[in-house]
Amino acid sequence: MKRLPVPHLIRRLDDGAAVEIDWDEHGHVGIYAARALRLECRCAACRDEMTGAPLLDSSQVPEGVRALDLRLVGAYAVRFTWSDGHDYGIYPWEFLLGICPCPRCAAARVTEAG
Repeated sequence: MKRLPVPHLIRRLDDGAAVEIDWDEHGHVGIYAARALRLECRCAACRDEMTGAPLLDSSQVPEGVRALDLRLVGAYAVRFTWSDGHDYGIYPWEFLLGICPCPRCAAARVTEAG
């Protein structure tokens, strides 16, 4: 059985301009830009529920959007309140780990795609 990822720490950085997630005790830390996370929202207002196609017009998300608040959702996800007023999306740990921007994860995605 696959072990689901659970971060050791999640916090806002630079007044919400970024979010830091510490994935394990071995130094696996991802620093996620707030706007990049906001554009990844999977709620029904941002993604077509049937196809997953984006509905969100990225030009409508301010360049300086910030994570104003974050709240845990059970033991499996986090929900953000964004400075553009959006707060519907739930970001599961597995999804966040899959888009982790750290050099190790980014390199692994390139290798998988290549």
